[in-house]
Amino acid sequence: MKKKIYLDYAATTPVDPRVVRSMLPFLSKKFGNTMSLHSFGQDAKNALDQSRSIVAKLINAKADEIIFTSSATESNNTALKGVAFTNSNKGKQIIISSIEHPCIMESAEWLEKQGFEITRLPVDKHGMINPEDVRKAIKSETILVSVIHASNEIGAIQPIEEIGKICRQKGIYFHTDASQSFGKILIYVKKMNIDLLTASSHKIYGPKGAGLLFVRQGVKIEPLLHGGGQEKGLRGGTVNIPAIVGFAKAAEICQKNMAKEEKRLSKLKQKLVNGLLKIKGSHLNGSLENSLPNILNIRFDFTEGESLVFQLDSYGISCSTGSACSSTSLEPSHVLLAIGLKPQEAHGFLRISLGRFTKQSDIDYLLKVLPKVVKKIRLMSPF
Repeated sequence: MKKKIYLDYAATTPVDPRVVRSMLPFLSKKFGNTMSLHSFGQDAKNALDQSRSIVAKLINAKADEIIFTSSATESNNTALKGVAFTNSNKGKQIIISSIEHPCIMESAEWLEKQGFEITRLPVDKHGMINPEDVRKAIKSETILVSVIHASNEIGAIQPIEEIGKICRQKGIYFHTDASQSFGKILIYVKKMNIDLLTASSHKIYGPKGAGLLFVRQGVKIEPLLHGGGQEKGLRGGTVNIPAIVGFAKAAEICQKNMAKEEKRLSKLKQKLVNGLLKIKGSHLNGSLENSLPNILNIRFDFTEGESLVFQLDSYGISCSTGSACSSTSLEPSHVLLAIGLKPQEAHGFLRISLGRFTKQSDIDYLLKVLPKVVKKIRLMSPF
């Protein structure tokens, strides 16, 4: 049988078997609606409350500051649009970075059409934002700053605490999309001056269909979904208890193993970098410093990203060439353009992301196969 090696954990992760086991009772026996007063409903509500406490602990938040959603996309939309419409009487400027996930970028574009002013901050060649650029961009009409915690494409970890401090001093709400960092590196929302934070279940070995939005006590936002008063009235709709219980179990496992897993993945990533940079005409996008331990973005001269993905897949290796949410787009990566690459360079990259079930033998196999693949594609290249 052909080897099957999954190296696209930044796109999604397999559900951990322990998470599956935690969910099973809530798919059959404990199926109640949290809004019901009888025992079935109260069993579901107790599970919801316990799950809220577990995920809150991972970011040092209070349980009642966690709002469960269906996805990071919903959380990000709620954060931007919810703050915008609640605070439009104070001002209409929103500041984001130029390397946000597509759901932030497109929410910002939509708000722009509604009359809001969107300021997009540049990054340096490593994908890092200068906090002073945030300070300079803030004006009296600013109501929100939203900066991704760690890039889903190049893994760059932003100086969130410094940016948050500036926003707090100016009295401006600060949101961060922590979909890639949640459960992988330490996050303390209070210490980092975060007012709103987004996270996702399926990025940490939990089920798809569950996300969260941390909303600091006192922050006022308008809900996107109105309904039966669920989630403190900030997210209407019957609560997805099985997925939320799985999300909480996944968060609990991450918290227990975070330090050990970060160290293990960092070693695998370094081994990968050392091997890949031996290929002639290879370039690391971003930096090894201030980056997640599991995401590596590399490009090869005279190659094209989609060709690399398809050729590697024929060897049983699954990687990607950008954010999974926009990987079918023919447009060059906006993240790589933001760090200064030319359009043709921004097309020819490979994102390799490691995870819980990645073994050293997987890295060895990739390092054996990829040089052959790059050579083959270059022979076919018109350049």
